[in-house]
Amino acid sequence: MTPVTMDAGALATAAARTAGVTVRTVDDVAGIRAVADFLADVWRMPRATPPYPTEVLHSLVHAGGAVHAAYGNGRLTGAAVVVFGTPAAREAYSFVAATAASDRGVGFAVKQAQRVWALDRGARTMRWTFDPLVGRNARFNLVKLGAVAAEYLVDLYGPMNDGVNDGDESDRLTAAWDLGADAPRADDPAAEDAPRAAAAADRRAPDGGPLSVRDERRLWCRVPGDIVALRAADPDLALRWRHAVREVFTAAYDEGLRATAMSRDGWYLLTPDPSKDART
Repeated sequence: MTPVTMDAGALATAAARTAGVTVRTVDDVAGIRAVADFLADVWRMPRATPPYPTEVLHSLVHAGGAVHAAYGNGRLTGAAVVVFGTPAAREAYSFVAATAASDRGVGFAVKQAQRVWALDRGARTMRWTFDPLVGRNARFNLVKLGAVAAEYLVDLYGPMNDGVNDGDESDRLTAAWDLGADAPRADDPAAEDAPRAAAAADRRAPDGGPLSVRDERRLWCRVPGDIVALRAADPDLALRWRHAVREVFTAAYDEGLRATAMSRDGWYLLTPDPSKDART
């Protein structure tokens, strides 16, 4: 086992301290059952039928993965599960990650703990999927962590019936995180350019506002402010947003663009594939 770099370990320790939590792996029956219950609450499902049952989490740990749990003020406030992906790629795969509604840095602390675990075992990258319409998650993944959305997947899981995604189609972006990269980058100023150029939008969103703007090399695409609330209030409008954003992203990804940043007010920035730029 290769020791993790001091920078990664120090960052994970600092992140946990800032969030006021202790993050550790759990492999005991009670600890894993508590994580299963926690994930059921996050996805608004009965604890009797959680999205990730206790026995499945136990199996993933037994297969060499890890369940991380964050504890603060005497309660479970975050959890994540990581397994290994393609061995030749030295890649880990984050199966699921979630925090309580009031995050306060818990999500960042959990991801840094996952990073340390994966680096210690020889991984160099980590992947996971996220809903492209959830802007706060996109900003966390692309800006806070510095991942790149490497692929756009149409209706990856088919119909979903949990309390968060029910009635929607399951399009997902795949985050690719370079575990050996330096500290997370600051906001990309280019991500903030789209709102100022919105008058020149080439497409309109389902709410009548601008949907996408582009220049010679870059494209910006807007998502709704709170897709989870919108799904509950107006599922038809939420589905129209899904299809509108899908149309923009699939065309952009076919063209070779990738989502690399997210503005504070819900605009993705898509730029030429950075992995291809690095090879040329």
